[in-house]
Amino acid sequence: MALLNMKKDFLLTFVLLGIVALAIPTHVMSQSGVADIVTAAFFDGIKNQAAADCSGKSFYTRDAFINAANSFPQFGSGSADEAKREIAAFFAHVTHETGHLCYVEEINKSNNYCDQGNTQYPCVAGKSYYGRGPMQITWNYNYGAAGQAIGFDGLNSPETVANDPVISFKTALWFWMTNVHSVVNQGFGATIQKINGALECNGKQPALVQARIGYYTDYCQKFGVSPGENLSC
Repeated sequence: MALLNMKKDFLLTFVLLGIVALAIPTHVMSQSGVADIVTAAFFDGIKNQAAADCSGKSFYTRDAFINAANSFPQFGSGSADEAKREIAAFFAHVTHETGHLCYVEEINKSNNYCDQGNTQYPCVAGKSYYGRGPMQITWNYNYGAAGQAIGFDGLNSPETVANDPVISFKTALWFWMTNVHSVVNQGFGATIQKINGALECNGKQPALVQARIGYYTDYCQKFGVSPGENLSC
C-alpha cells in the first residue's frame, strides 16, 4: 500500500510539474538571454571603435552591463525578436551618446544642469549634474530619482555614475526602463523621441537622428532581427 501511495504521489507531482511547465510562456526572454545576445564580441565590437585614449575603454565592461541588467528583469523581455530589438535600441543610443563607449562624462561641463524649481530633488551646492554614464544622464531630478531607485546618493555624489561602472549602467538602465521601455514596440523613432526628441526630432537635427538609426539597424542586423517600422522621428 505504501508503495502504491508513493507511485500516486510521484505521478501527481509529475503531472503538476507538467502543468506548471506548460503555463510558462516559452517565448519570454530571460536575463540569461540578455547575456546571450550581448556577447563579449558584440560589446567589444562597439568599444573597439573608440580611440585608444578614451576613458570609457577601461571603464565600461560587459560584466558591468550584465551585472546591472540583472537588476532590471523587464529589460529585454518579451519575445526573442522583441528582446533583440530593445537591446539593439539601447546600445544604439549608448553608442551615440558616448561615442562608441568612449566618454564617461560629458565633454562640455559648463552647464551644471540644475533645475532650481525642482524641490523634490534639490541641487546640492558645488555639485554638477551634467551628462555621465552610458546614457549621459543629466539634471538633478534624474540623478536624485535614479539614486533613490538604485541605491546611491545621486544628489550629493553624482560623480558615482562616472566612478562605478555597475552603478553607471544601472543608471542608464533605470533611465531606459523609466522613460523608454514602454514605447520600444512603437518603433525605434519613438525611443529617439523619448531620449532627445525636443532637440533632434521633427527635422531639427536630421543627421543625428540618422546616426542613431544607423547604429540601430546595424545592431539589429548583427542580432539577426528585422528593425521593424517607424524608425525615424
